[in-house]
Amino acid sequence: MQHKHRWEGAHIKEFGMWSYTESENAWGAADAPRGALASRVLAMPTDTNPKGDIFGGWIMSMMDMAGKMSATTVANGRVVTVAVDSIVFRQPVKVGDVVCCYTDIVRVGRSSITLSIEVWAMRQGQGDRLKVTDATFTFVAVDDDGRPRPLPARN
Repeated sequence: MQHKHRWEGAHIKEFGMWSYTESENAWGAADAPRGALASRVLAMPTDTNPKGDIFGGWIMSMMDMAGKMSATTVANGRVVTVAVDSIVFRQPVKVGDVVCCYTDIVRVGRSSITLSIEVWAMRQGQGDRLKVTDATFTFVAVDDDGRPRPLPARN
């Protein structure tokens, strides 16, 4: 049976306002994270909304910090976030989940670095990783006065 979309025909469960699948492949996601592990943190109760899910803003903050660490290495110095594109929250994150951010360079310009950032979670720190969020972040290298500066030559 041919499906029009990758997720059609997948076993989908409803969880409050979130739809999620038994398998990451139902969303068309890879079986493994793309890029290098940039950060890992435990989701805590202080980061939840009234329904008990981790705030999307907290996830976005983790992505920004992971991207900053990766972009700083490329820029060999200070960077600032200038854009976030197409952020998709695919599955909820729960208290006790281990949240891992992976970064992969998409583009390097004269002063900018664009990264694909994926967030994967292990439920209660165990089992398979699930892709929960992804986005594209752009950072710009800046000097001590906060003005854009050229990136160092890459080898």
